[in-house]
Amino acid sequence: MTVVLITVDELRARLAEPGLRIADVRFDLADTAKGEAAYRAAHLPGAIYAHLDRDLSDHALIGLGRHPLPAAETFARWLSQVGYTPDQAWVVHDDATGAFAARLWWMLRAIGHRDVRVLDGGYAAWVAAYAPLTAVVPNLAPTSIDVRYDASASADFADVEALRNDASQRLVDARATPRFRGEVEPLDPVAGHVPGAINRPFADNLDASGRFKSPDALRAEWSRVLGDVSPARVVHMCGSGVTACHNLLAMEHAGLSGSRLFLPSWSGWVADRSRAVATGDA
Repeated sequence: MTVVLITVDELRARLAEPGLRIADVRFDLADTAKGEAAYRAAHLPGAIYAHLDRDLSDHALIGLGRHPLPAAETFARWLSQVGYTPDQAWVVHDDATGAFAARLWWMLRAIGHRDVRVLDGGYAAWVAAYAPLTAVVPNLAPTSIDVRYDASASADFADVEALRNDASQRLVDARATPRFRGEVEPLDPVAGHVPGAINRPFADNLDASGRFKSPDALRAEWSRVLGDVSPARVVHMCGSGVTACHNLLAMEHAGLSGSRLFLPSWSGWVADRSRAVATGDA
């Protein structure tokens, strides 16, 4: 098992291990019921389901983007329902090369849970390896826990406003380049990006097979992106605070730890139309 990733073979060898918790985070932004329906049809043995909208977001929070981070108390209630304990080993996956699983990975890390890994290659790699599947939904004993987010793991609007003109820091946008440039915008009411941000599409973290590139390759690529800026002075964003977690995961895999997440991201930024917007590459 690697630091932040786990292979299909490694996970298959550990399926019977006590204290292992597998979370299926399959999701489709265009069909929000699709992932859960797929889970109920077939999933990894023992896996629970985490719904991006229902379990990993709180849409009652206004002005904080399309997928607002639930309060720690709200997240704790979901964790309690699925029988969370701090000593568990968590493995999370989706069928979108980690784009949604990384959100749960980040949330668990933000409450101080370090034994959490993303299945490299996700559900597709598991199926391709003829690894076991089931339709049985586990019956888990609930727990009662209290969690708190590490405030140093995230950045707020004031932080982003301060850093976007600061050459000693980097604001990295994980969206696809046409969205970053403002050429298209399929989800949010305003196209473009936060002035001063740079673009690193999260898909660039993957190789042709849909698995993460090696730590050495990612370290070299991210070093070119960041220049001489240390990881601790980097803030990641995307459209709604989800795929930016993929960039954070990739940097951790590369040994570049300490960056923060701007949770409201672009959708939260443009919720206030007075905030500055840029288009093109600059």
